[in-house]
Amino acid sequence: MPIKNRFAETHAEITAWRRHLHQHPELLFDVHETVKFVEEKLRSFGITDITTGIGRTGLVAVIEGRQNTSGRTIGLRADMDALPITEATGVDHASTNPGKMHACGHDGHTAMLLGAAQYLAETQNFDGRCVLIFQPAEEGGGGGNEMVKDGMMDRWDIQEVYGMHNMPFFPAGEFAIRHGALLAAADEFEVFIDGRGSHAAAPHNGADSNLAAAHVVVALQSIASRNVDPVKQVVVSVTTVQSDTDSHNILPQSVRLRGTVRTLDEAVRDLAEARFREVVEHTAAAYQCKARIDYQRGYPVTVNHPDQTDFAADVAEKVVPGVLRDLPPVMAGEDFSYMLNARPGAYMMIGNGDSASLHHPEYDFNDAAIPAGCSWFAELVETRLPVG
Repeated sequence: MPIKNRFAETHAEITAWRRHLHQHPELLFDVHETVKFVEEKLRSFGITDITTGIGRTGLVAVIEGRQNTSGRTIGLRADMDALPITEATGVDHASTNPGKMHACGHDGHTAMLLGAAQYLAETQNFDGRCVLIFQPAEEGGGGGNEMVKDGMMDRWDIQEVYGMHNMPFFPAGEFAIRHGALLAAADEFEVFIDGRGSHAAAPHNGADSNLAAAHVVVALQSIASRNVDPVKQVVVSVTTVQSDTDSHNILPQSVRLRGTVRTLDEAVRDLAEARFREVVEHTAAAYQCKARIDYQRGYPVTVNHPDQTDFAADVAEKVVPGVLRDLPPVMAGEDFSYMLNARPGAYMMIGNGDSASLHHPEYDFNDAAIPAGCSWFAELVETRLPVG
């Protein structure tokens, strides 16, 4: 079955929802207007089993099938939050909230799940229940984890869970997926290299924290090149280097480093953290400085389950032939990982075409992908929960 005709008919309507969401971005858990919009749309479709406040500001809605002899329930998830970025797209539907924009396509994810919900509520052509999960705070807040901790999976007896994310530089509306680790664990660090400040003309009177920090930044790259198996992925990136002075003739007392460590394997994750601490502490000590380390583990690896991955790909093949089933892993992080740790499921990528990259001020979701995305969500339910 190709893209469903219903989504060709409602494409313009769903696009209008997406662009409304794009114009009104909200951050983290502060998605109250977005949730209000989602709830209003769901109720207009005739969906009344709606619960808000899950995982602080998440929304869960239930669509009952034409029958429920299977006793099975499938969860479909979309994220709702935006990013603290000033938009530079120049489009008519640009953000009206200064300093906030949908630079990751969550407006598109939410709109596509709404489109699928409208169709599923109209047809009810499945045997079981479909649970719609509209999640806050994917962009660093761990909203997926909050919803799981709030008992969502048990409360609605969700047995499998599926999600989807757009992918720039991949043909619009086409699908890609892989077995196992798809997206990386995303850990964060903040390091203070404390030395002894001095006059820049008399460095021998101090302990140069700048020099120590520079060597720490370089030495950290040895984790990937000399500690981790070359066929396994790890990224150690120092993204901020900031001293406590801004003068040409003062050597600072302290330098702050911030950054991220990305891995696709829990054993590599453990190794990377252990080596990070050793490299930072001993390198700083070599330059007569001390290191204070705050290392925070973030989202875990997003791991697709084997059977559900094959099923998700087979469904995508019905919608758009030619699914890429061996997509290389991506080192970005994703808190859908918490839901996949709680239940079997899979995370699908859908092409966004030749767009700006994610988290870029010129990014915009490609509305051409909407019919395929809606069809995939709907077909998942109808195929997994067939009537008769």
